[in-house]
Amino acid sequence: MSERPLKIRLLEIFNDGQPHWNYEIVEMIFKEYNMGGNYERDLINFDIIELASGGMLTDIEQKVDTEGIYKKDFLLHKYVITDFGKEKAVQAC
Repeated sequence: MSERPLKIRLLEIFNDGQPHWNYEIVEMIFKEYNMGGNYERDLINFDIIELASGGMLTDIEQKVDTEGIYKKDFLLHKYVITDFGKEKAVQAC
């Protein structure tokens, strides 16, 4: 899977139609792409935000990371793919 561009892989993951927390996605990508560290974590999160900004994902829930699962006191987001995102996923994936 790591040969796919990251945003394409993100769309592919979200295309299952299920909601996903951003930290869950980061963990998946870390394993698949052999990544780790704060910088790469934030890059993946930024790619998710860009997909949401482009209308391909929608933010359906938020909570503060009080436990430090992702980044202590950071706002966690749960996203789900939109119909537009599904169309783009079919085209790209």
